[in-house]
Amino acid sequence: MKSQNLETNTQNTPSTICRSDVLEEKGQNGPTLAEIRHRAFEIHIERGGIHGCDLGDWLQAERELQEKYNKINDGRQKKK
Repeated sequence: MKSQNLETNTQNTPSTICRSDVLEEKGQNGPTLAEIRHRAFEIHIERGGIHGCDLGDWLQAERELQEKYNKINDGRQKKK
């Protein structure tokens, strides 16, 4: 297979990337990709929709949601 330089060959590059190979199962120990994606978009909007901070938004969303799941799971363990 011939490798292509993605910077110069944008003709065949999709404008959006779909990850149908990634399962979005609801996990008991953490947020789904859909939940993280939704929260990251909320953070993006809260910042005024300024582009260029997508990774930071994603990581913040992941962190916030994981903390939320940790609190929920800690509460369940204490009730047992």
